[in-house]
Amino acid sequence: MALVTTKEMFAKAINSDYAIGAFNVNNMEIIQGIVEAAQIENAPLILQVSAGARKYAKPIYLLKLVEAAIEDTGVDVALHLDHGEDFDICKKCVDDGFTSVMVDGSKHPFEENIALTKQVVDYAHARGVVVEAELGKLAGVEDNIKVDARSATFTDPDEAAEFVERTGVDSLAIAIGTSHGAYKFKGEPYLDFERLKKIHALIPDTPLVLHGASSVLREFVDRCNEFGGEIPGAQGVPEDMIHEAVNYGICKVNVDTDLRLAMTAEIRRVLTEHPEEFDPRKYLGPGRDAITRMVQHKIRDMLNASGTK
Repeated sequence: MALVTTKEMFAKAINSDYAIGAFNVNNMEIIQGIVEAAQIENAPLILQVSAGARKYAKPIYLLKLVEAAIEDTGVDVALHLDHGEDFDICKKCVDDGFTSVMVDGSKHPFEENIALTKQVVDYAHARGVVVEAELGKLAGVEDNIKVDARSATFTDPDEAAEFVERTGVDSLAIAIGTSHGAYKFKGEPYLDFERLKKIHALIPDTPLVLHGASSVLREFVDRCNEFGGEIPGAQGVPEDMIHEAVNYGICKVNVDTDLRLAMTAEIRRVLTEHPEEFDPRKYLGPGRDAITRMVQHKIRDMLNASGTK
């Protein structure tokens, strides 16, 4: 039971028909729910901390909660910084004990992205920490990351190959049509699988990462709306599309919105059905259980992803 890197996880996944779930955490109940699911399913696990989570819960609390979860369950966990926007935050997380960091230089021109990523790679690798980077931009909103649809750009396969060679990055987040948030598609869901195939063919040994990959499961959206929520038309990435993506190098699938929906739906239900309740344990506990059930579903789905290459 330990904090581990993603290196061994990805080495196994890249040549197999499955992906590793990477789940964003913000508080104790979310961490407990996710880790319990991984323990039940005996599955590899990545816990992610975003800039927003660091601001909300404070880094020291999140780190100690993750350490407690590992000690309590015996689950090996890769602790990952999600969307580190500069060298300083990546360095801070490496120094704090994170085993993986993502440097997100996608807002910069290509050469500046390379320079920033290489700086983080050099620092992290010297300390045994792995690095994820991003090339291309996803539309949508996640914490302080806001990209409108017009600014979103898909990843260029040739640039991806050059980027990996020049930076030495361990994994690469690519843009092929997913987006952050609960409203990923205005019409029919679409992912550019031909682009993904080209990227994977050029860098077959590089684990690829799919951000904005929550499926926005209908049962949780409906339950939120049933008990007072207002999220009509929410739409995520169909799970069969994630299965297809796994066939072409996707090793890590990021999930955040599904966690929020599952927990919020259950909290709404409890407070609606029991308006007299004001003990946070009575609604956060069921919310935690909903997280566990949802993560179990996502883990099973990703570990059983299959298709024909």
